[in-house]
Amino acid sequence: AARRDFYWLRSFIAGGIAGCCAKTTTAPLDRVKILLQAHNHHYKHLGVFSTLCAVPKKEGYLGLYKGNGAMMIRIFPYGAIQFMAFDQYKKVIKKQLGISGHVHRLMAGSMAGITAVICTYPLDMVRVRLAFQVKGEHKYMGIIHAFKMIYTKEGGFSGFYRGLMPTVVGMAPYAGFSFFTFGTLKSIGLAQAPNLLGRPSLDNPDVLVLKTHVNLLCGGIAGAIAQTISYPLDVTRRRMQLGAVLPDSEKCLTMVQTLKYVYQQHGIRRGLYRGLSLNYIRCIPSQAVAFTTYELMKQFLHLN
Repeated sequence: AARRDFYWLRSFIAGGIAGCCAKTTTAPLDRVKILLQAHNHHYKHLGVFSTLCAVPKKEGYLGLYKGNGAMMIRIFPYGAIQFMAFDQYKKVIKKQLGISGHVHRLMAGSMAGITAVICTYPLDMVRVRLAFQVKGEHKYMGIIHAFKMIYTKEGGFSGFYRGLMPTVVGMAPYAGFSFFTFGTLKSIGLAQAPNLLGRPSLDNPDVLVLKTHVNLLCGGIAGAIAQTISYPLDVTRRRMQLGAVLPDSEKCLTMVQTLKYVYQQHGIRRGLYRGLSLNYIRCIPSQAVAFTTYELMKQFLHLN
């Protein structure tokens, strides 16, 4: 039993570290994405690369990492819950429902994503508010101050859950397809070309794992497919989360209203998919690093 208890903990730590490594790699792109998605008035006339150059000039190099502290506090439990829940849900779906093969990956991935989002959503809310601020116009002084302000000014606990609906609706296909694509590519790869793509696991020679560069590639493909499917909901979520900070907030109260508003104002390419190219640059390495780190941590912590 002691081994099993620690299995939970080790799995939790592996997922958390995987999440943190992935996010720190792409933090500057994350900041730029939030500034662009919600049309921040300092940077709204700029594109991705010009914003990446403009932020350090205006706010120093650390400006690119604004909101990253809040992100780490959120992403460790988020990654930990997501990866751990995925393993657990997969077992339950197999045992209880007798569903296996590719479908149970899709279901377990969606459920794991939703669980992680609901548990860590208030931290995401605070991070977005901090990342949207520009030097010299600070409304929130830091993480704790932002929590207090949102709680007192925006209706208590419900204030932290603005935009939860599009997040959950977008998370199901995003996490589902992400785990599904990665798991499927991994199992097909190891079955078809075990010598070319695989190597024995460090902690259990009987288990085959993907070579690191193959892992990165599979994680990247998984990220790209999942992103494309769920991106408009990501834009919707950001708009709703920033609600009180944006001038047109009364038009973005519900998910459907927000989707309609963004579509009418800015269209598909410049509205619903604004910042998508950046999201590929951001998400592909991020997913690749997340899955690869998790697979490595699984070996270090003897989870195979």
